[in-house]
Amino acid sequence: MSDASTLRPVRASTIAQWDHQADVVVAGYGIAGVCAAIEAARTGAEVLILERTGGWGGAAAMAGGFIYLGGGTPLQRALGFEDTPENMETFLLAALGPGVDKAKIADYCRGSVEHYNWLVACGVPFREAFWGEPGWEPPHDEGLMYSGGENAAPFNAIAKPAPRGHVPQFADKKIGRKSGGYMLMKPLAETAESLGVRVEYDLRITRLVVDDDERVVGVLARRYGTEVAIRAERGIVLATGSFAYHQQMIEGYAPRLIGRPAAAIEEHDGIGIRVAQALGADLAHMDATEVAFFGDPQLMARGILVNGRGQRFIAEDTYPGRIGQAALIQQENQAFLVIDEASYEAGLATETATPFFRQPPTWAAETVAELEHDMGLPTLALQATVDCYNLHAGDGIDPLLGKKPEWVRPLRGPLAAFDMRGFTAGFTLGGLRTDLDSRVLHVSGAPIAGLFAAGRCTSGLCAGGYVSGASLGDGSFYGRRAGIAAAKN
Repeated sequence: MSDASTLRPVRASTIAQWDHQADVVVAGYGIAGVCAAIEAARTGAEVLILERTGGWGGAAAMAGGFIYLGGGTPLQRALGFEDTPENMETFLLAALGPGVDKAKIADYCRGSVEHYNWLVACGVPFREAFWGEPGWEPPHDEGLMYSGGENAAPFNAIAKPAPRGHVPQFADKKIGRKSGGYMLMKPLAETAESLGVRVEYDLRITRLVVDDDERVVGVLARRYGTEVAIRAERGIVLATGSFAYHQQMIEGYAPRLIGRPAAAIEEHDGIGIRVAQALGADLAHMDATEVAFFGDPQLMARGILVNGRGQRFIAEDTYPGRIGQAALIQQENQAFLVIDEASYEAGLATETATPFFRQPPTWAAETVAELEHDMGLPTLALQATVDCYNLHAGDGIDPLLGKKPEWVRPLRGPLAAFDMRGFTAGFTLGGLRTDLDSRVLHVSGAPIAGLFAAGRCTSGLCAGGYVSGASLGDGSFYGRRAGIAAAKN
């Protein structure tokens, strides 16, 4: 970690020579950066992207590729799903809080259809096919899926369920290496380069440069130990990702993720946040985290999830990221999946995009009492839970947690249990506070002149809850806003 003195902004008057210069300089060539570059270039601005690795993509190119869009996109309508911006907003306000930026969510929902059309116009492909099974992502190239628990309790009683997980079409996926995120980034990178956007690779930003009026006019970076000075005539856009791999920031802001970063690349070290902080930038929701749960959704929906006291704590058919957050934050990372033999075999017979989550059970027993003993739970703890569940499941209902009737059936006969304690990992959601034009805000509330940001280095739509596609969604949406505002600055 750089000490505070090496993060402080530098006066432009001390720069003897600028090594590169452009109207708009974008730090980071992931989803937020590429969208900023495209929009800035389309205004006629000269754009330069600084990328610390050797190629485009960032975390976005390795992601499953969900872009959270709704309000009646052409893909939703083509597949027979009704949605409105107001309905989408109602869901997101309930699912992403507490403390969400209501203006940002309203803005995003009202611009969602236009954003979908913009992505398509840039060459991002979406196949008109719906994947309706539980899962982390579609196992094939289907373009639409529920990706946030919209059709599960409690949200299906708050807003009309509509799938909003839009996935770029891509065959022969390699989960975690080359999935839908690659086919999101590839056409966008090609669009940027067709517009004349320049790129300098292997450059890691270190400090911002300001003029005598405190306006951001450039950035310092390092390449193989050599300092490089880059001038921005109109504005700097920070699109450098989260702080998931910065140990001190994790310890200070999101300690539940200590030792368990995931779904991000190691370059997510919070540098964009820190250089802006050194200029007085405000932060928001730094404790907010997405939490993955390493379980198979087809099996979880058919069984019951219990905590370290043998009690159910969430509807098992909901978005698995919501399960992960509940397990880590509310249940001290204690979780077990209990399932009977018939349900286990039914789950294994389904398709999944994550077959590596289907591991043999930890325990198996003929009765709940035996299973309870083998799991080390207090006598009658699990038995009481199963008895209560079965009592209502016999009528096809789950009055405690609201699991949908299609997944509710009594647990009978031989059972198995999976030890899922510690099966969580995630990435950070908090960051720089920005306005609807992606201007970075000072702690005073005023915009910092010449400084813009988008993506996971900012506090976007999520304030605590999460839906798959929110990061690529608000990163691309507000990346566009950052590019337009910087070019017009």
